[in-house]
Amino acid sequence: MISTQHRPLRNEIQRAMDCPSREKELNEQQSECQDGSNCPDYSPATAESNSESPRILKILQKWIPTVSPYFDKEHYCYADHQITIQESLDHFGAIVWPGALALSQYLESNQQEINLKDKKVLEIGAGTGLVSIVASILGAYVTATDLPEVLENLKLNISRNTQNMNIHQPEVRKLVWGEDLNEDFPKSTHHYDFILASDVVYHHTSLDPLLTTMAYLCQPGTVLLWANKFRFSTDFEFLEKVRNILIVTLLAEFPESNIKLFKATVKEN
Repeated sequence: MISTQHRPLRNEIQRAMDCPSREKELNEQQSECQDGSNCPDYSPATAESNSESPRILKILQKWIPTVSPYFDKEHYCYADHQITIQESLDHFGAIVWPGALALSQYLESNQQEINLKDKKVLEIGAGTGLVSIVASILGAYVTATDLPEVLENLKLNISRNTQNMNIHQPEVRKLVWGEDLNEDFPKSTHHYDFILASDVVYHHTSLDPLLTTMAYLCQPGTVLLWANKFRFSTDFEFLEKVRNILIVTLLAEFPESNIKLFKATVKEN
């Protein structure tokens, strides 16, 4: 997840009023959007049910309003759990961005397709930890990684939201893209079923190390799930580079948010 010196605008009126009672309505919204009947920019051609057609979705309202004098905490509801996220404007990657919401929603809503139970999962650029927390709640063995300056807040969020729960407790580790991969994550002992990434691609200078990291972590049998808001031409250029080294499938699009969700696996020799 990326960061900035300005918080993203959020419409308080549209936030979910109550987590448990809203689940049925949210599921109905998801179904309507998946079949295209009430989804923006829908066309019958996009809804053809074949493996080549991505799902057209929208980000559901998973925020929970709270009465609090503090503006650095956000409250969400995923997988029937309320999740409290501490954000920070002082550190890189410490804000929840749209790609994380899209990926969390997709994992929650497509558990038969993406079965995380007892799977080994690593998130790169975990940021606030929202996606890692959702993956943990869904039963995965999660390793959440990010830059050293982000880890304190990341650990706080993960600990707050997963302690005392009957789940595999997540691990938080440093991972600087492109650095010390063989030493810190040797392939002989570190094989992951899923690599998760959200909004890791934007206008920064670390795209080549990011590509190196994705290629290194994606071993045979590994699935990369990458959700990203496409903002710049460099985002699309990066996508083409990923296509050169991995088999990439577009799973879903969120047109209202300019977010695309991809699945990628290693190419067969």
